[in-house]
Amino acid sequence: MTALFEARGVTKRFGGLTALHAVDFALDEGIASIIGPNGAGKTTLFNVFTGLYQADEGSVTFREQPLLGLRPDQITALGICRTFQNIRLFANMTALENVLVGMHARVGLGLWDVLTHRPRFHATEGALMARASALLERVGLLRQANEVARSLPYGDQRRLEIGRALASEPALLLLDEPTAGMTRGEAGALMRLLRALVADLRLAVILIEHNMRVVMEVSDRVTVLDHGEKIAEGPPQEVQANPRVIEAYLGTRHSGGPRRRLAER
Repeated sequence: MTALFEARGVTKRFGGLTALHAVDFALDEGIASIIGPNGAGKTTLFNVFTGLYQADEGSVTFREQPLLGLRPDQITALGICRTFQNIRLFANMTALENVLVGMHARVGLGLWDVLTHRPRFHATEGALMARASALLERVGLLRQANEVARSLPYGDQRRLEIGRALASEPALLLLDEPTAGMTRGEAGALMRLLRALVADLRLAVILIEHNMRVVMEVSDRVTVLDHGEKIAEGPPQEVQANPRVIEAYLGTRHSGGPRRRLAER
């Protein structure tokens, strides 16, 4: 059976530096986390997955369709959307307007419809507003719909990014360090949101995450990169106790308490 999303032998070089070497990855459902020390190649892999970088070798497919060579907007139109480590909202637009922008890939209006404000335009506009409000409600931000994005607390901005990503109707959502900068309570709320999205919308989610508590609690599977190579993959508890993973994070093998040590990082 072919996975929803699959990467095989992905290699990416920058001059004489090999950032990724023959990385395999596959996901059909649920939440998978990609972890590793700084410089392990995690964000580079995301950039290959979403068309920002082109791989030098290997293949990436989504619903059996090759992705390598496609532009980011073409990949989004197929049903893959991502957020970035640094928040990239439209700071001077409202929360509602940010979500509406995320719907551009699914709007069927032509230029003539917009210029003439024909009945089709008004019907579509009303449907988009209703759907944007529903998405804000899903991520817990409906009351802040008319607030300017830059005025929202940090955790709310992160959730707004996810709401905007959902506006493109993805089947696969890629999140780059979604809990970065969040308090423990905000991270917990985000984990509950992700689980609800997977259950209710049948989304598949790939995370890059440094918060090991989040990784261990929310992931169905964990993939570990180190120096651009995959060194471990499996259920969270199994990966957490893997000697190669402990060595990658701590710099040397420790015989005692690997689960506690990694969970606290």
